Amino acid sequence: MSSALHSTAAGVLASIPSPPVSYFDLGPLRIHFYALCIIAGIIVAVLMTNHRLTKRGAEPWVVIDIAILAVPLAIIGARIFHVLTHPNFYFGEGKNTWNPFEPGSVWAIWEGGIAIFGALIGGAVGAYLGCRWTGIRFWTFADALAPGLLLAQAMGRFGNWFNHELFGLPTSLPWGLEIESTNSAFPPGLPEGTLFHPTFLYEVIWNGLGVLVLLWLGRKLFFQWGRLFAIYLIWYSAGRILWESIRIDPSEIILGLRSNVWAAIIGVVVGLVILVVQTRRHPGLEPSPYQPGRGRKDVDADVQSQDNPSDFVDVSEPPAEEVAAGATATSAAPTSGDGSR
Repeated sequence: MSSALHSTAAGVLASIPSPPVSYFDLGPLRIHFYALCIIAGIIVAVLMTNHRLTKRGAEPWVVIDIAILAVPLAIIGARIFHVLTHPNFYFGEGKNTWNPFEPGSVWAIWEGGIAIFGALIGGAVGAYLGCRWTGIRFWTFADALAPGLLLAQAMGRFGNWFNHELFGLPTSLPWGLEIESTNSAFPPGLPEGTLFHPTFLYEVIWNGLGVLVLLWLGRKLFFQWGRLFAIYLIWYSAGRILWESIRIDPSEIILGLRSNVWAAIIGVVVGLVILVVQTRRHPGLEPSPYQPGRGRKDVDADVQSQDNPSDFVDVSEPPAEEVAAGATATSAAPTSGDGSR
């Protein structure tokens, strides 16, 4: 009996179980853990972005005005990108494409199926419009958002765990993920009890490390003008290239690579382009988190960043001749020691 108990205990410790449930009912409402993970991530990202924007000199909670546009467009973009890159899931004979009251429709986002690269595209459009509305510089907002966005993505990956989806190749490693053989994504021909790479966990760890890197880099004056967001794109996309390469869920194959691998490669390239272009265009410091001619509505409020040297941002007015010339930012290299850290 002791041998059996030891074997059972070893089996439990040598794998990661999938959650037995993916939702709970609250009266007539069905609450999916996937949705709760996404919502929790959005809340955390908003709180972190507000904190970082405020330290840069922006009006507290201006992030809410931007999020009102950015979050819905990000969700819409994420769903559209997923549907377009997984057409066999939703289109064709026997598929329920449009009926939202039956499983498997393009509207059933609660069943899973959103793509972060689509969210980045839709969210960027919404953020740009929100920044135009509030007067915040788009790249200032993007830099403030980067660590919180990566943390939100890490939290959202737990939704994939609850949904028993997006796992990797079979593995004998002690942290293999348990997936039931009745799962539609379970590869045919494999024996029941086969373990799989927990790609959700790999991405959680990778993103968590990335948050720490971004928070550290964000304290350096060089990483303004969108350069911190560029590092986010490079870090996240580099990880996705690897995780996507070992995932086995169905996906469109383009020139031998999964569609999301191509999207991740493009993400790395875009990040590098932003880093190079913004470094050449703006070697100096951001003069203000606001666009020229815009500013805080609470003009008498203190700028929090001035109280902490490690969060210093030059929020002084640009030189008179620059204002007269209509320049949008201080792009000349600093002549003092302000930018040497």
